[in-house]
Amino acid sequence: MRKHGFQNYFNNEVLAASPLKLILMLYGAALDSIATARRHVRRGEIRDRTRAINRAIGIMSELSRCLNYEAGGALSRSLANLYNYIVGLLIAANTQQSEAPLAEAEALLSTLGEAWKACSPATPENGFPHPEALAAGAELHSGSSLVR
Repeated sequence: MRKHGFQNYFNNEVLAASPLKLILMLYGAALDSIATARRHVRRGEIRDRTRAINRAIGIMSELSRCLNYEAGGALSRSLANLYNYIVGLLIAANTQQSEAPLAEAEALLSTLGEAWKACSPATPENGFPHPEALAAGAELHSGSSLVR
């Protein structure tokens, strides 16, 4: 029951998300998968490591498919090359059963994720508007029946 509720919440979150928010969600999921794979490498859990790495590879493929080469030009091509490099690191980590390529992939994705976050508009904590925005809105609506 609890898992079903979370899935509904997650589905609603995805449906309501902006394209930038979706990219940030994909980066977060890829980083989570890589962190999970690193734990499994340390524990020698081959099946679980492979599953986590395959999930990260799938997310990287989705990020590659999201690139707009017409609008992004050289930047899109550079990101595609970087995504391919990260996929290569993930494959190497799996075949070598090594944590080092995962650490490099994680560092690269973290840096890219921070860059994407810097592109996103500042959102107030807990989704509440900033008090100054509320005051400005109240001034605009002072003639309405909502504000005294």
